[in-house]
Amino acid sequence: MDVMTATAARALAAGDPLRALNSIALRDDAPALALRGIAMAQLGDLGRARTLLRRAAAAFGPRDAIARARCIVAEAEIALVSRDLSWPTKPLDLARAALEKGGDRTNAAHAGYLTIRRLLLIGRLDEAELLIERFDSQPLPAASLAAYLMALGGVAIRRMRIRSAREALSQATEAARKAAIPSLQAEVDAMAGILEEPAARLIAGGNERPLLIEEVEALLASRSLVVDACRFAVRRDGAAILLEARPVLFALARALAEAFPLDVARSSLLKRAFSARYADESHRARLRVEIGRLRKAVRQWANIEATRDGFRMVPHDRRDVVVLAPPMDEAHGNVLALLSDGEGWSTSALALALDVSQRTVQRALDDLHERGKVQPVGRGRACRWMMLPMPAFPTVLLLPASLSGG
Repeated sequence: MDVMTATAARALAAGDPLRALNSIALRDDAPALALRGIAMAQLGDLGRARTLLRRAAAAFGPRDAIARARCIVAEAEIALVSRDLSWPTKPLDLARAALEKGGDRTNAAHAGYLTIRRLLLIGRLDEAELLIERFDSQPLPAASLAAYLMALGGVAIRRMRIRSAREALSQATEAARKAAIPSLQAEVDAMAGILEEPAARLIAGGNERPLLIEEVEALLASRSLVVDACRFAVRRDGAAILLEARPVLFALARALAEAFPLDVARSSLLKRAFSARYADESHRARLRVEIGRLRKAVRQWANIEATRDGFRMVPHDRRDVVVLAPPMDEAHGNVLALLSDGEGWSTSALALALDVSQRTVQRALDDLHERGKVQPVGRGRACRWMMLPMPAFPTVLLLPASLSGG
């Protein structure tokens, strides 16, 4: 490596892309193309960065397997940052194997971290945790280690292991300090700040109050029967009845839980479940059918009793019934939760992360756009969606993958 290339590499490692470009901006040899691609990625021009990295990989040729693998890892990271979650993972796996075989443990470990981070983004926590168990973070430099520890914290938060999350983020803060990259330090601080903000609301006995994430963890570990409006489930003792695909049943369960221990009038249930302003006999018949389905769904934990005016929920063992709700009841909150990371997401990436169809995501984005919540950037296949600033919303509990016991 010549002096100018080495200087550019050190500048990029320190998070100074402009100084790196001053050294290699006019060069088109393979190492310079790779470094230019990384510099453009740090400056935010991700499309140009991917083009340069592909040119670099082609210029290195088949004899430079290690250099080509490093380019593939860099392109995979750019795909992750640009939320191109459909980017094929096989090239990254092959690149990691080539780096391990060539003795480049640092970049091989970085490739492994990228795989874990992608799984976290799309909510596949079980697979992410399996990789974490076998992952050796020792070769990672300070900057990559901080990012890896943030991923560990993200997994712990979604699993409701808040003590572990705090430990991971504390270590990430120290690693970011050692890396001395201001943008990385700000990212770690922002993630740590999530733990100090209200994550949900507790609705019980006609009253409500905000909950921090530790309080959510304690609630889910308590004896209460929890109707979880963040994950659309009914929870107790670490187990869950998932009702995400049955919105009418969940609406009925939430209405009954909010009124506990009192009953809910049939007219109110019709409005909550069917948005029926004027109910006729067909609506009342359907309500009886749906109440029967809900009774069957939750029969292991509670009964749904008919009263003179409506219905009420009665737990089998005299437990409290509470509702865990988002800080603000917002339509399409799961989409907003993903967009809250500040990155631009494509509809295909959102569909992959939420495990729904791309058309479902597009309808949600159109609705949010009409209400001034999100905005598109770019056109056609390059279009990305971003959330406009919204204080105190959304919550990490709306992100993909169920809480522990889900």
